[in-house]
Amino acid sequence: MNAIVKNTLLAGALSLLIAACGGSNAPPADSPRIAPAPSAMWRPALNDTWQWQLKEKINTSYPVAVYDIDLFDTPIASIQALQAAGKKVVCYFSAGSAENWRSDFASFQAADIGRALSEWEGENWLDTRSANVRKIMRTRLDLALSKGCNGVEPDNVDGYANPSGFSLSAATQLEYNRFLASEAHQRKLAVALKNDVRQLAELVGDFDFAVNEECHSYNECDAYQSFTLNGKPVFNAEYASSYATDVTARQTLCADARARNFHTLVLPLALNDGLRYSCEP
Repeated sequence: MNAIVKNTLLAGALSLLIAACGGSNAPPADSPRIAPAPSAMWRPALNDTWQWQLKEKINTSYPVAVYDIDLFDTPIASIQALQAAGKKVVCYFSAGSAENWRSDFASFQAADIGRALSEWEGENWLDTRSANVRKIMRTRLDLALSKGCNGVEPDNVDGYANPSGFSLSAATQLEYNRFLASEAHQRKLAVALKNDVRQLAELVGDFDFAVNEECHSYNECDAYQSFTLNGKPVFNAEYASSYATDVTARQTLCADARARNFHTLVLPLALNDGLRYSCEP
């Protein structure tokens, strides 16, 4: 056999052997290992009920279909226990603000961080146009996947409508929110549109359900018809003390919520299970 041909055949065989064993195409030993996405993506149904608790030990006793809990603070064992009981788990994280108590806070750059959110100590708006901010959000979605969450609730996705300290616009917000939805869906995670009332009609096709705070109190509930008419549930929370203390006010609230096909809860602003009234029939 010609020496050149022989060497060529040997090199080809060696390349095939390396490829079969992983070779140079294998990821570095220190690269993160992300759990594979589930084969099918769950989406909440229009009639699914919910519970929302982000602080303190999760009260798992409510007869609801969906639990919305904190991504960082909830142990994997708690998520698995809820799922074993037949619940779906939505994991909350802020996608539009930096919270200085989060474990990944140091990953934000100084240029990413804007003005403080009023009434929320230690929390600042983010420049959602930043490539670094988006990298961090991808990592958070990877965390949701690795912890076994069925869906995610990215919060503070309306920075353009607030004094963020950045030149955010309706167009940049739409693009960012669609980025979040796309990244969630790539991981087969259902994704909620949180508030951002002005852009509901434009984003209904990108998101699987809505989470709203106080649309009844602010007379903003009509806009959510774009979700319910498309078979996508609206999970609503109201915080006004009158709903907790005045039975008549609560009955009026719940009659309106049921007429709209919303899943409305009266909860404490701290979302710590300090009180809970459900408008479910």
